[in-house]
Amino acid sequence: MLSGEVLLAVILASVLLVAIPGPSVIFVIGRSLSLGRGGGFLSVLGNEAGGIPLVVAVSLGVGAIVAESIIVFTVIKIVGASYLIYLGVQSIRHRRQGLDAKGQSDEGRASGWATFRQGFLVGQTNLKTIVSFLSLHCRNSWTTARDESRCI
Repeated sequence: MLSGEVLLAVILASVLLVAIPGPSVIFVIGRSLSLGRGGGFLSVLGNEAGGIPLVVAVSLGVGAIVAESIIVFTVIKIVGASYLIYLGVQSIRHRRQGLDAKGQSDEGRASGWATFRQGFLVGQTNLKTIVSFLSLHCRNSWTTARDESRCI
């Protein structure tokens, strides 16, 4: 059972994580605006599917390695930022393609798998997700002082 202090800390951390938009939120909003509801939905599905391997990795202890290694953390951060920049540049370069007479994009119907895959990669490289999973997993898995040393 969680104590009142721990429950309050988890609630506060959750509120802060939701209130401060990260790369995933910005990506999904951008995709929804450019591709419409269907493209936004596929982006969300891909993004959330990208979080599943992160949960598994953190559960297996890989998240602690990422948190402890500045090099690995920085590489993941640079790869994620580079991919978001790439997607942004591609959106700007192709902003006029795929618009019908009303200015609506039909790209979402034609490239659903690509939209899902892009969302998956954004979800995979979202350090905010890795750190939040790691901190909550470690908090809930502490059984002895020895176990505590594996967490941040």
